[in-house]
Amino acid sequence: MHKPNPNAAPSGGASAVVLAAGADDESRALLTSTLGDATVVELALANVRAVLPADRIVVVVAQGDTEIRALLGDDLTYVEQDAPLGTGHALTCARAAIPADTSALLVAYADTPLLRPESLRGLLNRHDLLGADLALLTAVVEKPLPYGRVTRDASGQITGIVERSDLTPSTDDALEINVGAYAAAPSTILAEVDALAGAGEHRLTVAVRRLIDDGAKVVTYKIVDTDEVQGINSRDELDAAADIVLRRLFMPRKNTDTHIVFGTGGWRAVIGEGYTLGNVRKLCQAIANEATRKGIDHLGVVIGGDRRFLSRESAEAAAEVFAGNNIPVTLLPDDVPTPLVTFAAPYLGAAYGIIITSSHNPPEWNGMKVFRADGSLPLDDETDRFQDEANALRAAEVITLDLDLARRAGVVVDRTLTEPYVDAIEEIIDIDAVRGSGLRVVVDPMYGTSQLTLGTILTDMRVRAEFIHATHNPLFGGVAPAPDLERLSALIQMIKNGDGRYDLGMATDGDSDRIGIVDETGEYISTNDLLLLLYWYLHEVRGEKGGVVRNIATTHLLDRLAAHFGEKSFECKVGFKHVIAGMEEIGAVLGGESSGGLTIRGWILGKDGIFACALVAEMLARTGKRISELREMIYEITGRLHTEEAGVPATPDMRIAVPRRLAAAPLTHVGAYPVVGIDHTDGTKILLENDNWALLRFSGTEPVLRMFVEADTPEKATELMDWLKGFVTA
Repeated sequence: MHKPNPNAAPSGGASAVVLAAGADDESRALLTSTLGDATVVELALANVRAVLPADRIVVVVAQGDTEIRALLGDDLTYVEQDAPLGTGHALTCARAAIPADTSALLVAYADTPLLRPESLRGLLNRHDLLGADLALLTAVVEKPLPYGRVTRDASGQITGIVERSDLTPSTDDALEINVGAYAAAPSTILAEVDALAGAGEHRLTVAVRRLIDDGAKVVTYKIVDTDEVQGINSRDELDAAADIVLRRLFMPRKNTDTHIVFGTGGWRAVIGEGYTLGNVRKLCQAIANEATRKGIDHLGVVIGGDRRFLSRESAEAAAEVFAGNNIPVTLLPDDVPTPLVTFAAPYLGAAYGIIITSSHNPPEWNGMKVFRADGSLPLDDETDRFQDEANALRAAEVITLDLDLARRAGVVVDRTLTEPYVDAIEEIIDIDAVRGSGLRVVVDPMYGTSQLTLGTILTDMRVRAEFIHATHNPLFGGVAPAPDLERLSALIQMIKNGDGRYDLGMATDGDSDRIGIVDETGEYISTNDLLLLLYWYLHEVRGEKGGVVRNIATTHLLDRLAAHFGEKSFECKVGFKHVIAGMEEIGAVLGGESSGGLTIRGWILGKDGIFACALVAEMLARTGKRISELREMIYEITGRLHTEEAGVPATPDMRIAVPRRLAAAPLTHVGAYPVVGIDHTDGTKILLENDNWALLRFSGTEPVLRMFVEADTPEKATELMDWLKGFVTA
């Protein structure tokens, strides 16, 4: 059930009457039908609640109704329409319940659930600013709809509302329609309704037409998004509205919508829009509340930030909130990698670790990742609690303590944990094996946070390392700091131009939890291949027995290699928290994702690009082989599979159409290749023969439909990808 919006401010002396009595049993049944994750009437009232507080809203229901009251809650005022005489009569039934100080009465219908709160605010605003007798909501549509048409004179003034039955050839072309929501002084609109009632007429629309005909000052607020016009008067209209609701779920949220929403790896948003210091404080208050409820608040939190805009200010704001809630804070200096915070939570025994970062997103983004006491990411049920509680908080409910005072009191302690983190890595990585190997590498931290920690480790290994893009640049050179083929051209070119001077190129993303590798020839090595190499190395050279975990979009060659070793392989959903859960389930030695994240058993419960780079250096030193040689050796065991990835903008219409087409006719073939199975665990994965597959998956963090294929030959991979592209754009 939709709860009242405590932040909704009254529009002066505005009140609302929502007509929810229905004309008959069928129309009342439609009002209580499910639409998305609520009912029609709940959605309609949620829009009004967003504009006016509950004590200014009157709902007119049918005589004896209990169902709508139960859905909407007891904080609204209800009146009954004793007979279904019409909408004007329904309004008069509400007369005594309208607050006496009402200067503008909003009249809305419960069967128009797709109106946006902004449209209702706009209607009230124009009524107030223009001193109108009546304001009505209109929309210009592209094709005729079963609504009254608005007519205007040459100057644009409204001259009438023509009902469908009265259309003439001249008015049939008028595509501005009367949507059916009004704003007027209560006395004005009720006087017209009363006058008509004496003549046996009870339709509210007729009262509006009389006001226009009598020369009242009538203004309009025009709706631009005509999806708002969709009413619910039949099952077909309910189905059409369901598609609109689904499309809206995937529309980018802008302007006034600043809700905190967690994705697969934390909360991320555009700076100045969803990402604000106010939202940082509210989210931290929600986490502080959770820690207090669980009785783990005395364990404290550890907080750090990366190199993005507002990261330092955000980390300090977060520290002030936890300090204000009597929760001890270890505040890390700026420019720390995400894996260091993942490590720090269990190292310090903290209740939570928090890093201000937006990972590999473009520079205009920032966000927050939260880690539990063991360093793992919270699962969905926990992050849902965080975001829901944070979004419900008002600024006045956030408790803070000035940072200087908190430091003087010892509630906030500044502490550097770089050395313990590096020491912990060097306890697992065979530093001595690398010394004397003569490895020469180029490192691209992509203006991120890995230079200090990774540089220290490479120095301890006696590896000759050159760093590029290592300065502090919150614009990241104008590109998103993601270590993939498209963004590592400078690293690739440097190795190619080095005339064999370098053995390896390494890269980490903006917060250093992902890895990118370039071999000695300047060829970019996909994470799929890197995972394959590292799994072989861990199992066969280091002797660490166990299975492997990969997400649904990662190579099946890992499964082949695990089968060769007599070990288990495990496929999970996208999101590293699912990789960690899978590793725990089968006792895996390695877990990773094709997007660049990996970890091993015995290290932190999260991905770590810095650790991964050190492990690759160890692998080359101990095997005495180059990346290209290791790949060919392992392909002799597993055979070859070739991958392709692509993405297309995911329009809201596509979000509906693609799953619908997949469900309409079960796939038997992808092109000429027979389908042997379909998996809907995370997106739609189409399984073909010989470990070939194709995956369609809508991103959880961006408006993108991602496509992945893996096939026996490059040509077949391209063929499968072309089929996917054709399917989604058909």
